[in-house]
Amino acid sequence: MTTRQTTFNFDLELDRTHTDSDKWDKYKGQDILPMWVADSDFQSPPEVIEALQERVSHGIFGYTHSSEKLTELFIARLAEKYQWQVEPEWVVYLPGLVCGLNLAARTLTDDGQTIISPSPIYPPFISSAKFAERPLIKAPVVLNEGRWLPDLDAAEAQLTGKGGLFQMCNPLNPGGTVYRREELEATLAFAEKHDLFVCSDEIHCDLLLDDSLTHIPFASLNESAAQRSITLMAPSKTFNIAGLGASIAIIPNAEIRKRFSKVKRGIVPGVNVLAFTAAEAAYEHGEPWLQAQLNYLASHRDLLMTEINAIPGLKLEHIEATYLAWIDCSGLPADNPHRFFEEAGVGLSPGLDFGNRRFVRLNFGCTRKTLDEALKRMKAAVAEL
Repeated sequence: MTTRQTTFNFDLELDRTHTDSDKWDKYKGQDILPMWVADSDFQSPPEVIEALQERVSHGIFGYTHSSEKLTELFIARLAEKYQWQVEPEWVVYLPGLVCGLNLAARTLTDDGQTIISPSPIYPPFISSAKFAERPLIKAPVVLNEGRWLPDLDAAEAQLTGKGGLFQMCNPLNPGGTVYRREELEATLAFAEKHDLFVCSDEIHCDLLLDDSLTHIPFASLNESAAQRSITLMAPSKTFNIAGLGASIAIIPNAEIRKRFSKVKRGIVPGVNVLAFTAAEAAYEHGEPWLQAQLNYLASHRDLLMTEINAIPGLKLEHIEATYLAWIDCSGLPADNPHRFFEEAGVGLSPGLDFGNRRFVRLNFGCTRKTLDEALKRMKAAVAEL
């Protein structure tokens, strides 16, 4: 590995329309800016690109497995960033985080047991309960002093007493909330009281936009949290390598890990060789690029906070993490905010997919030029109402 770069150009405009991109092909041939699905328009760290080029030049792509080095890098990262001491045997590699949510739903619940999920939430949380044929209880996500958090009291009132699974998302998608320690401890107390396992989606944990905040993995709280949990992480959002498919489940409880592997066996494929290559390079060399990206995203967040809240009918709460803005359109005189902005040339994620049709989600993992144009179109559309 020879590439060493200290400055990165996140304003670089790259044409993705010829790359079979889900994000960009959705509006192929239309003058609509794609700002929906959560991948960014940034080139991955140069060391990741170089590592992939070196691996491809070898020319043989047989069956593969993770390297000891990758596991060591990941464990060292958790210890350094989050003060979480993880054992190598706890680590299970997956070809994506969504399959991890579905595996956890099947692993941690029996027939008739309930899955409790925040709402609004990333859609695969909801579908994982549906696919596992488990009853779903929604814990409404409400504003708490300007931060979006699940209402555990509202969820408790719906519980049947049969145990089950609590799904959490930290940082929250959508909403961007980073859980504080006391909020995690309250979640743990809730799980202990009602004999619940916890699946914690922490895929955005590296994308904190406020220097004053620290991500705390749920399972790192104490032994009780560790033994009742599955934690899902990945380098995919952090380093923009989601299309390669490399995710990680951390499962401290040996019995749960055994059950998880049994449910997975013969159904979920292994991680491919290029995904492992990219993950290893990202975790070993990607930190300077990540810090530069966070600075860039934070400036986008600050711009959005100013501009969106100046548009009549729209409201945006402070985004602590992720590059996803959860915009309240309830003051907008438009029956379908998603369609309204789509017709104005801005392709956002519909809030209905997450559980609230009066919202839209905007992906600001893009160049400043793209963001400026999107805001220009949104302002003009609302001004014409």
